[in-house]
Amino acid sequence: MNFSLILFSLVLGTGFFYVLDLVVYRPKRREAALRAVAAARQQSTEIDDKKARIIHTNYMRPPAWLEYTASFFPVILFVFMLRSFVVEPFKIPSGSMIPTLVIGDLILVNKFTYGIRLPIVEKKIIPLNDPKRGDVMVFRYPKDTSLDYIKRVVGVPGDKVEYRNKQLSINGVKQTLTALDKYYDSNTFQYSLQFSEKLDGRVHRILNDQDAPPFVIGMEDFPGREACSYDVTGFQCVVPAGHYFMMGDNRDNSSDSRIWGFVADKQIVGKAFLVWMNFSDMKRIGTFY
Repeated sequence: MNFSLILFSLVLGTGFFYVLDLVVYRPKRREAALRAVAAARQQSTEIDDKKARIIHTNYMRPPAWLEYTASFFPVILFVFMLRSFVVEPFKIPSGSMIPTLVIGDLILVNKFTYGIRLPIVEKKIIPLNDPKRGDVMVFRYPKDTSLDYIKRVVGVPGDKVEYRNKQLSINGVKQTLTALDKYYDSNTFQYSLQFSEKLDGRVHRILNDQDAPPFVIGMEDFPGREACSYDVTGFQCVVPAGHYFMMGDNRDNSSDSRIWGFVADKQIVGKAFLVWMNFSDMKRIGTFY
């Protein structure tokens, strides 16, 4: 059971008790409070407005079982709506997007950039923008949609994506690579070749492992596999309609579309845009994409 479904179940459960309290129990408590105040005024002339309010408040207080169900409904509903339609937090668990995103980054993902989707069923009801080359996107892993993956969009529908000898080409145009200083990974204590890659005019950094071969290892059988060809220099794929080709920025250490195939539009979660926390490296806070 995923977290969205858990939240939705909590919304339904607490919402039931909230409505039950609103329609049934709260009116009964209000009647009891009014009777108690009236009875207190009849018994003593010393009951002023302040004491009357105290009596009223005491009678209006719901029982513990109702307080710990109905009272949480507005908070849970707010969290559910925020997470479903506005932003959703994620934690980066692997190094496939180094140097853009590192292990331990806590990121925020825009849920409405690519359209408004119904939670749970993930059906798009209001189309907005389409993913663009260079976007850092969170999506459901095609092989197991209970898992969330994050990669960079390198190919949109209709694109011919080639990656030969570690050089990316889109529709026959080689994307500009500029060598940078080597990248030091403090987790693995290793240096990697680092480049600046310009993809559709948008610049980001990538890593290459000089000891890794250029050809793809372990490619699987996936829908649309016939649109791809592999050889010792790399691969070529034509992206089918309604799908996207994803690659990690840590190019030789990323399981991505080269191996398990294309990402369908219905599997999109949202666009990553902010690192809001990394407990191991506070300097990463506030990074935008």
